Amino acid sequence: MRHASERDELAAHLAGLIASRLLDPLEILLESDLADVRERVTTLSATMADQLLDHNEQRAARVAIRLVSTLYPSDEPFRPTATWWATPLGQIVVRLVGHPSAESVSYAEAGAMLGISRQGVHDLVVRKKLERHPSGGVTTISIQARLKTRAAALLRA
Repeated sequence: MRHASERDELAAHLAGLIASRLLDPLEILLESDLADVRERVTTLSATMADQLLDHNEQRAARVAIRLVSTLYPSDEPFRPTATWWATPLGQIVVRLVGHPSAESVSYAEAGAMLGISRQGVHDLVVRKKLERHPSGGVTTISIQARLKTRAAALLRA
């Protein structure tokens, strides 16, 4: 399990996303207060944060995919903005499943996924720490591998 602050930040982020994307519109539609549902969402968000940060990566990946498909429904492939990748959920998704619908991303998106600048991504590509995609950008597999390597190094420290 990760640090409590990371879990708390992720749980609060999830509760806020679920509220803004699902509960707020539902309250407007139903013209009703959903206070009891909001309490359940807070509890559920803490449980999901635990599952996302747990060592069972298969379960964590399923939770991440369920969250993305529920919170961002569309008939089109999921193409989040670079800023989305810097969110707590974005960071978990990239680490667990990479990019759900792209083999490669721009240097700016890769930077957001890794928490570094576009120039930092370029430097990592030049040093062969990230793989350049033949059609441009950076492979999402190499970004995911880099994040897993960094996470493993932090656990050893």
